[in-house]
Amino acid sequence: MSRPLRLPSVCLVPSNLSHRVIFRPHPRAFHVLSALVLAALLSATGCARRQTWQLTDINGNLPDLKFTLATAGNARLTAADFRGQIVLLYFGYVHCPDVCPMTMARLGGIVGKLGPEAAKVRILFVSVDPKRDTPALTETYARAFSPAATGATGSPAEIERLARRYRVAYQAEPVDGSGNYEVMHSKAVYVFDGSGHVRLLIDDTDKPDAVVHDLRQLAQSS
Repeated sequence: MSRPLRLPSVCLVPSNLSHRVIFRPHPRAFHVLSALVLAALLSATGCARRQTWQLTDINGNLPDLKFTLATAGNARLTAADFRGQIVLLYFGYVHCPDVCPMTMARLGGIVGKLGPEAAKVRILFVSVDPKRDTPALTETYARAFSPAATGATGSPAEIERLARRYRVAYQAEPVDGSGNYEVMHSKAVYVFDGSGHVRLLIDDTDKPDAVVHDLRQLAQSS
């Protein structure tokens, strides 16, 4: 003889009180539901915090920021002076006729659009032409584009080591009849976070809004 099916989670209310059927979940169901809700909230939080970069992500592909150079007054400048700040590292030279001033003006304008986050960003302009660019001249040049910019250079050997560290190519062209010459060099800008780790690469084809977006995101996560 078959036994009647028991439904412990359902309570039939007498007809003289109501015609409704009341569902009473098992107490364990509340724990399962709570766990599911918590998992969903954590997942949503993780999605909100997930960083999406519009620039080229080079995290871990280059060494940490490390250098010793000279700036105005021949003061020694090291990576420790930028600890806690986002650094935009750019290699160029003061006598550059076009690319360098365009890039520095662009970077200065981008930093100016960052609002409160601008206080966390520094532009480091390193001259690859130490023969003509003194530390004082390099610093004056960089500061002309932005108060957030610092200019520095070093001996030919120091610049060569630093450029090799970050895979930057440069080469002085032959001297012309007036004694002038140009220096061919890489145009990329390297972005380091506040801990000195390389994070992003800014190319001259990247839109300013994309750079602002990523720098702001990086600054807010620092």
